[in-house]
Amino acid sequence: MIRRATALVLLTCLATGLQAASPTPTAAHTPRAPDMATLDYRLQPRALAPGVWVLEGAVADFSRRNGCNIINTGFIATPAGTWVVNTGPSFIYGQQQRKALQAIAATPAGAVQQVLNLNLHPDYFFGNQAWADTPTRALAGSIAGMQAEGAAYADNLYALCGDWMKDTAATPATTPIAPGTFTLGGHRLELQRYHGHTSDDLVLLDHTAGVVFAGGLVFAERVPTTPHADLGAWLASLDRLEQTLQGFSLKALVPSHGPVYPDLRGLHQTRDYLRWLDERLRTSAQAGLDLSEVLALPLPPRFATWGAAATEYARNATHLYPGHELKALGR
Repeated sequence: MIRRATALVLLTCLATGLQAASPTPTAAHTPRAPDMATLDYRLQPRALAPGVWVLEGAVADFSRRNGCNIINTGFIATPAGTWVVNTGPSFIYGQQQRKALQAIAATPAGAVQQVLNLNLHPDYFFGNQAWADTPTRALAGSIAGMQAEGAAYADNLYALCGDWMKDTAATPATTPIAPGTFTLGGHRLELQRYHGHTSDDLVLLDHTAGVVFAGGLVFAERVPTTPHADLGAWLASLDRLEQTLQGFSLKALVPSHGPVYPDLRGLHQTRDYLRWLDERLRTSAQAGLDLSEVLALPLPPRFATWGAAATEYARNATHLYPGHELKALGR
């Protein structure tokens, strides 16, 4: 019951979030809206650097309107081989992701060596079915979480997403992967383990291309999700990631959700929101407010226009406030 309740906190509320206006600092880039009639996600691979591509999801919450595609996925595609990063919210997404990779004519991709799922949340791994012929890998804790919560995720995504979920079954990554450094077609790659958004957060750095896939540690112009979060650990991980990126020739920081920027603004936005959220919940508990009063408090203007602002803040508070109440009571 606890696992299903956790999944419900993550998935049950529908979105009214706003699209972010400008995914890059130089030109607006809004992903094409999916075609509900044909179940076409209309995925558009966008080059971030030579050999590195991103497929951007809606800056919103799960809904049938966006095909429940709110995740950023990607490829590092080289003649010597390809890595796939995250596989989206459904079997259909995974199939169309494969076609999108095949359509990148300008980058002759070698055989796909592996698929990486950066954490345990469903839109990171529900497209794994479409990659059944390819090793699917994640940190060991993420795989355990996928196995434990996959069925509950599926129940709720079917309810939220309808026909977009056709033939989808929760398909956890099959093989644990450890942090380390790797070489792929001239790209020097590094996998780092963090935690705080979940108990196992995988980050992929392409030192050659200057691109970082930050997974769930970073959200840009979108209120972070917190069903498995430890805010103190998350903030410490953001500080550590920022320190790691000092001296890194950054060209693109790819968040789990939200626009891709060539700087650390997504990281800074996430840290700003988490610090504010923790302070609001702490002071509200000390003042004796009940949850309904906390939910009625307005968001600061700097957060109010972010994707999924109202629904995600409600989930944040519902999930985290009881712990602050217990602390305020000295328990």
